Amino acid sequence: MEVVRASILKKIYKKRDPWSHKYNFGHLLVIGGSKHYSGSPALNALAALRAGVDLVTIVAPERAANIIASFLPDLIAYPLKGDYLCGEHLDEIVKLTHNKNAVVIGGGLTREREVLETVVEYLERIDLPCVIDADAIHAVATKKEVIKNKNAVLTPHSHEFLVLSGIQVSKDLSQRIKAVKETAERLKTTILLKGHVDVISNGKEVALNKTGSPFLTKGGMGDTLAGICGALLARGNDCFTSACASAYINGLAGEIAAKKLRESITATDLIASIHEAIKF
Repeated sequence: MEVVRASILKKIYKKRDPWSHKYNFGHLLVIGGSKHYSGSPALNALAALRAGVDLVTIVAPERAANIIASFLPDLIAYPLKGDYLCGEHLDEIVKLTHNKNAVVIGGGLTREREVLETVVEYLERIDLPCVIDADAIHAVATKKEVIKNKNAVLTPHSHEFLVLSGIQVSKDLSQRIKAVKETAERLKTTILLKGHVDVISNGKEVALNKTGSPFLTKGGMGDTLAGICGALLARGNDCFTSACASAYINGLAGEIAAKKLRESITATDLIASIHEAIKF
């Protein structure tokens, strides 16, 4: 078992060739949002760009996509007809996946039955590294075999981990380590359990991340983590390394922002501090 250190940054951010060009550092697909929620996929995308991915395309139901498209010219938003993700969108989003390097899925999708069924069927049809977060964790919980031996990172908080594993974790770190390692081993995947100390395991290795702040309780802080992890996967890093590094970066960026803003911190403030967190 190891504690994630700043040295991991040298592992994931190599010196760039002077002739580097767009697509050398990944194209990430973010699938999220609904009639009610547009913020989650936008935060995924903004955090991913700050973490060094070259391009992000967001696929979302049209109201969310149209709102997201107005945020910044950096964001590419592809609208799906309707208010929620559904089976009719599958062929469309699978086609959009073909030229991408990684996927982040789950933020703001909602837990409507058809939404969850569509997430499962989508995951069955793709073979890209993916970050499974928020509502997509609830989808996976209905058919756990869908993630076995896939290049996936699941990023649950304690309740989502309960839904996924059936295990109610406490604040006891040794219990959390045991639960995460055993669940990751059983599901043949990588799990990043968020908390005061993040616990990361692929069923074999275990790492702890201790960056962070008690001020990081605002909505959206998990979305930034998922976006950073997606960026690192899209850049070609393996699941365990991406999970460890994204936990470290997200926590440290939050620490930096919280020192200045304390109770006033927001997820966008964390994103604005990512560039400081990845200096080495």
